[in-house]
Amino acid sequence: MFDLRVANARLYPMDGTAKPSVARSFAVNDGEIVALDASGPARATFDAQGAVVMPGFVDCHTHAVYAGDRAREHRQKLAGATYADIARAGGGIVSTVRAVRAASERDLVESALPRVTALAAEGVTALEIKSGYGLDVDNELKMLRAIRALAQETRVRLVPTLLALHAVPPESNRREYLERVIAELLPRVRDERLADCVDAFIESIAFDLDDARRVFTRARELGFKIRVHAEQLSASGAAALGAEFGALSCDHLEHLDANGARAMAGAGTIAVLLPGAYYFLRETNRPPVSLLRETGVAMAVASDLNPGSSPIASLLTCLHMSVLLFGLTPEEALLAVTYNAARALGRSDLGTLAAGKRADFTVWQVPEPEFLAYQLGGICPTAIFINGVQRPRD
Repeated sequence: MFDLRVANARLYPMDGTAKPSVARSFAVNDGEIVALDASGPARATFDAQGAVVMPGFVDCHTHAVYAGDRAREHRQKLAGATYADIARAGGGIVSTVRAVRAASERDLVESALPRVTALAAEGVTALEIKSGYGLDVDNELKMLRAIRALAQETRVRLVPTLLALHAVPPESNRREYLERVIAELLPRVRDERLADCVDAFIESIAFDLDDARRVFTRARELGFKIRVHAEQLSASGAAALGAEFGALSCDHLEHLDANGARAMAGAGTIAVLLPGAYYFLRETNRPPVSLLRETGVAMAVASDLNPGSSPIASLLTCLHMSVLLFGLTPEEALLAVTYNAARALGRSDLGTLAAGKRADFTVWQVPEPEFLAYQLGGICPTAIFINGVQRPRD
């Protein structure tokens, strides 16, 4: 007896290819897909009535928990200021840090919930959220605890990441802050099981390779997986460093070179492309998609939802941008928000419809999945399931 049987579906498993399956149904037990085209009785049946059924989307890079906004800085950018100019003048990340420090854990949960709800409405069933706006031990822990509390109030799977190396805190110097991260913050995050991954923003306005190496070395000793903000504003060698540490992903990559791409390919590191930030910052240097293809680096796409460089609570918009702005094929873009996005989180149980995977899937009244890369706006799934349970539309 199955818990659920999904019938009459046009299945697109996204199992490394965006091609449809010959199967027209699948069965679920205990929140897990047990078989495609399974026969037998079930406690419940969902008739897809010929609709497209595919894995729930995985948004594998966001900063969705924050306080305040940076609309004033947006006006400065429109007047010609660059992201780096604003950061060096005391704005940027540090301005959000001030707002987050002034907010309670409950404030952070309540402000993030509408953003998560917006992503969920478009079919996102798993969502990574980074810290990085606390920049001291207590406030980084507050952010991660807020993510944990938020997980109790949303139907979306939340995957927390520690991004303590996001910016140098205004009241400290780089060396002192790194010492506190290594000696105190990393062990406390591990002991409270607040995150599985550690990330770092490696850039001239943030942290350098030596800083990241020190933190990654200790993080790996403590059992954390590694992710990297790499090569966004300049070529720094961050991608090669990430690959050296077996990083799950290197993200942004507008200035990635061949050496970094080859290193990522050798390590099996996923390239997470963030077209929302590229668009919002009005960048002109695109990630080298052809190089990534040539070297065999798999590509994911994420929203990078954050208040400063990508206030875009829509993974579908970023999927569309990845095709129109970065040159991904529709098939590559669909895999980039399912199969490869799950790999970027180290979650082999997500992003695919196959036996042994979590039963997170969405139902769409569209001619084919590629339609999602064609129409911009006005599209949502007609049904969303997480762990084999249909969730109400928010």
